[in-house]
Amino acid sequence: MPALFAGMADTIPWANLGYYLQQRPSFTFDPLFHAGLYYVQEASSMFLSQALLQLADLSSPLKVLDLCASPGGKSTHLQSMLPPGSLLVSNEVIRARANVLRDNIVKWGAEQVVVTNNDPKEFSALSGFFDVLVVDAPCSGSGLFRRDPEAISEWSLNNVQLCSQRQQRILADSWAALKEDGLLIYSTCSYSADEDEAIMDWITQELGAENCMLRTAYGWGVVESTSPRGNTGFRFWPDKVEGEGFFMACFRKRTCIEEVRSKVRKSPETATKAEREMVARWMKTEGRTLIRYQQTVYAWPEECFTDFAFLLERLRVVYSGVKAGELMRDKLVPDHALALSGLVLAQIPRMALSRENAIRYLQRKEFSLPGVPTGWALSVYNENALGWMNVLPGRINNYYPKELRILKDN
Repeated sequence: MPALFAGMADTIPWANLGYYLQQRPSFTFDPLFHAGLYYVQEASSMFLSQALLQLADLSSPLKVLDLCASPGGKSTHLQSMLPPGSLLVSNEVIRARANVLRDNIVKWGAEQVVVTNNDPKEFSALSGFFDVLVVDAPCSGSGLFRRDPEAISEWSLNNVQLCSQRQQRILADSWAALKEDGLLIYSTCSYSADEDEAIMDWITQELGAENCMLRTAYGWGVVESTSPRGNTGFRFWPDKVEGEGFFMACFRKRTCIEEVRSKVRKSPETATKAEREMVARWMKTEGRTLIRYQQTVYAWPEECFTDFAFLLERLRVVYSGVKAGELMRDKLVPDHALALSGLVLAQIPRMALSRENAIRYLQRKEFSLPGVPTGWALSVYNENALGWMNVLPGRINNYYPKELRILKDN
């Protein structure tokens, strides 16, 4: 937990990585938020951790698909819990939202993640590829009534039916990608039985899945909900828990299915020796394969190389591994993702910023650092990287991404 919240936070009972805050700080003007030290997520949604802890084998690497992942709360939560060597595919069908998802994955510093922009039906070609399928399905949003008054005006019975049909399509289209005995975690932020209990019955009846129970503690306030066919899910009512409206149910796939093998038809282009040496001056490259796409270099974990290449051939990949930087005139211009990855070499200069200068850096406003040496350096706040800057005589070139800058004044 960031020191910012020390003494003012209580642990969420069903998520030991989550904390309640007694008051809401301004996350926009907290440099540690932009450094990726924490993610702001609704407490009820963090019940996902119980599904993994109780039903997934966290003793060995897993392949996980977060199918409806944007903006990234569940993906960052998954990434924090998955064992070393695991592969997480974070998907979002809407391109603009996929870009937001990518930015949050980059901020989190994760390298064993592939961000994709595909329709659920396109995952059917990956037969039996994933151990875990997470479907936080688009829904009518009634569970957000207390937090978001606009959700009330947008709600209708017709929209509930449309969402229910969409949820069934999403599940049916992606079901083949889950391996036999794989785990499905289904959730919504809806109170409607047509999107919750009825979908549970549809999953067991139409997909042949087996409903899984989860243990909950009495003091949590989580309510077990039984469907007409006897399946059990878990409801979060805002008057019973410290959280918003939420529903989750878990299932095992019991259908025999032929698993696709990660066979790569054509390996992606790798960096030359000279390019590898260039990148190695900036980052830890041991255990990583450097992939070149045009002038861009990505670092892929070696244990994930075949899976990454396999997915690159079959899906619309938005981002993968860690983007190291751009090759320009025999030099590497380091990328923002590298700054936040934790892979930057210790000998790369760091420039410690005060909180005032850190905010100005994140706003891409001018600030001065008298007496600092010229050249590339990591901008850091409380020893946590924020991004790159290039110190020149008389000025500082700020390389914080324009699209991520803070637009408001503090």
